[in-house]
Amino acid sequence: MNMYSFIEAEKAEQGNVVVTCELFKVSRSAYYEWEKRDASRRELGDADLGTQIHRIHKRSRQTYGAPRVHWALRQQGERCSRKRVARLMRQLGLVGRDPKRWKKTTVADPGARATAIDLIGRNFKPGTNLDHTWAGDITYVRTWEGWMYLASVIDLASRRVVGWAMADHMRAELVCDALEMAIGARHPKPGLIFHADRGSQYTSGKFTRLLTTHGIQQSLSRPRQCWDKDYATDCTSLPACA
Repeated sequence: MNMYSFIEAEKAEQGNVVVTCELFKVSRSAYYEWEKRDASRRELGDADLGTQIHRIHKRSRQTYGAPRVHWALRQQGERCSRKRVARLMRQLGLVGRDPKRWKKTTVADPGARATAIDLIGRNFKPGTNLDHTWAGDITYVRTWEGWMYLASVIDLASRRVVGWAMADHMRAELVCDALEMAIGARHPKPGLIFHADRGSQYTSGKFTRLLTTHGIQQSLSRPRQCWDKDYATDCTSLPACA
C-alpha cells in the first residue's frame, strides 16, 4: 500500500484528510490529484466488469443473482469481491430470479385408476425381515443449474437405501429407474410389498406394470394423508445402498 492509499484508508476511517496529510508531510493537492486519477481507474474497471456481468446475466437468461455471477466471474479468472458484483448489478438494474424454496412432488393423477390399498398400516418401524417391504419417495435438490429430483427406495426393515435415481424431471421414468436399481441390487422374491404415496408417478401404468412384472405388491398411502409418509423423513440420514 502506497502513502496515498494509506491516507485514503484513514480518510474512510477518520474522515479527516488534513491531519493525516500534515502528519505524513504529504501535499494535500498531490493527494487529491492521485485520488482523482485512482477514481478514474476504478470507473474504467467497473465499466469493464459491468460488461462482463451483463453478459453472464444475459447468458443465464436473467436468472443469476450476485453469488452465481460472482462464481462465473471467478471461473473466468476475474478476481473481484462479491460485494462489488452486487453493487454493479444494482447500478445496472440486474436482478436474479429467486426460485421457490420448496416444490410439490406429490401430484395425484385424477385419471389414474389406483386400486391398491395401504398394506402396511403406517408400520414403518425397522425389523429383521429384509426385502419384505420397500418404500419409495421423491425429493428435490437445488443446484447451480436448477432443481434436480431424487427418487429413492428404502428397505423399511434395515432403513437402507437400496435404489435411487436423479433427473431434472419428475416423470414416471424417475421412479422406475430407482426401482429397477433396487431390484438389480437386491433380487427380491415375489411377494415383496412396495409402499408409496398416490403421486402420479407411482400410480402410472408404466410403474404399476414394472411392479407386476417382478411380482411386487403395490401399497399406496391413504388419499390426502400426508402423515402416511413418515418413512420419508429419515431418508436424508440413511446409509448408502446395501
